[in-house]
Amino acid sequence: MRIFALLMITEEELISETKSQIEKKLGWGDSQDWTNQDFLALSKKIQDELQIAVSHVTLKRIWGKVKYTSLPNTFTLNTLVQFIGYENWRDFKVKNGGVAVVGGVDSPTPDKVARPKGKKPMRPLVTLAIGLALGYFIWFGMGSKKEIDANDYSFHVKKTVEKGVPNSVIFDYDATKAPVDSVILQQSWDVKRRTKVSKDAHQRTLIYYLPGYFEAKLVVDEKIVKEQGILIPSDGWLAAIDASPMPVYFKKEDVMVHGQMALSVEKLKGQNIHLAPQPPLVGYLNVQDFGAIYSDDFVFEASLKNDYKEGAAICQKTNIYLLCEGMAVGIPLCTKGCVSDMSLFFTGFDAPGKQVDLSAFGVDFDDFVRVRIESTQGKAKIFLHDTLAYKIDRDIVRSKIIGIGFVFQGTGSVDYVKLENGKVKFEDGF
Repeated sequence: MRIFALLMITEEELISETKSQIEKKLGWGDSQDWTNQDFLALSKKIQDELQIAVSHVTLKRIWGKVKYTSLPNTFTLNTLVQFIGYENWRDFKVKNGGVAVVGGVDSPTPDKVARPKGKKPMRPLVTLAIGLALGYFIWFGMGSKKEIDANDYSFHVKKTVEKGVPNSVIFDYDATKAPVDSVILQQSWDVKRRTKVSKDAHQRTLIYYLPGYFEAKLVVDEKIVKEQGILIPSDGWLAAIDASPMPVYFKKEDVMVHGQMALSVEKLKGQNIHLAPQPPLVGYLNVQDFGAIYSDDFVFEASLKNDYKEGAAICQKTNIYLLCEGMAVGIPLCTKGCVSDMSLFFTGFDAPGKQVDLSAFGVDFDDFVRVRIESTQGKAKIFLHDTLAYKIDRDIVRSKIIGIGFVFQGTGSVDYVKLENGKVKFEDGF
């Protein structure tokens, strides 16, 4: 899981990604050109595959063809992501970097449909003919399409370097029975990290630039047929800035200074990292097998400070992450006026700042902020400076902790960190 991305994924972006994956599965071209008949056909396609009804009007709302400001309800979102191979909306969020709860309800049908400017409406007979032809294609074409059986495929990944990044990973696969000419190797939840390969080839090597736990996937005709988890350890603390085409790494001696982990503005500028107009996201990551320590039974402590508040970094957005196998705990910190833009999440529990009062996580970074997390029996408490800031009474999912991360808008410092559960203990004072 790429923790830099977790700061930026929003509800709207997740829904947009859902639509994008559906459009790719359908192969019907630009959705801006879809007509009412296309949405009728999509509604029927969903009904045929899932035996669940989603009206074409609801689909038009989601695709912006009908003006509607609320978000789709969870039932609708569950159905849409099941159509593209996910278990439910929560599964989609976890595998696509989402951290926020999506709410909203459907409303009565608006009576006007948006139509791109400059396009004349089709004549009724032409529209009917196209609709009948499309329905015929869907009804008979889908019926003759070969069923994809996951047992027909094999998939295995292995690291070339035991720990540390960059790390090239070898993908061995057998997809010769695929009903299409090419298949997809996906490195993680991030659909942008997909590589198209021939179904008749059997091996490909791809690079992982950041440490973490990744669910690699073999995708055939938009169906995930095989998955394998892979842990990319960091070889101790790694300081990096997320950038394209690859991160900017810093030497440990540049970061471990006077008993703290810190990356100065001067060090950033020395690597030609510009802090304006948009400040970078500086991350400190430690990914490893800590042993038997899980998200529903641990105590975590840290002391940290955001060191930059110029220009667009005025909010001093900061996140603490405990990376788990396929999930994460995320604790936000920022200046008091910016809490609406932050989100808290805890392996299955989500609290977006736009819907939940996270004002306790608005802090003064003139000094270090002490954070303590206590998790036990599916519940958790989060303390700032020994004062209870937030309590979670439900929905914590058990998942093995495999990493600790701090991400700062601009840059920041960490004074100490500790993770333990009575049997396992990790502590670092730098």
